Amino acid sequence: MGAAFWIRRFVVVLAGSFAVICAAQLFKGHPLRYSTSQAAIWGITAASVFTAARFFQARRGQHCAICKDTPEMRQVHVHDGERE
Repeated sequence: MGAAFWIRRFVVVLAGSFAVICAAQLFKGHPLRYSTSQAAIWGITAASVFTAARFFQARRGQHCAICKDTPEMRQVHVHDGERE
């Protein structure tokens, strides 16, 4: 997993967390400027923590078997003649 994989993962998590946090702040009645600034601050924080945690887990060989979010887990495995 190269740098492009981790940068793409960071950007995806950042975009999702930004949207959710901004929407939550807007629903709470805050102005758009405040909502976007809070979403940027907390989105970067959340994306950094998530990406760093997954990076260190991947380095130790711990992969999520449910979400299959790394290239190693996406490979087709053959078990008893069937594809999983």
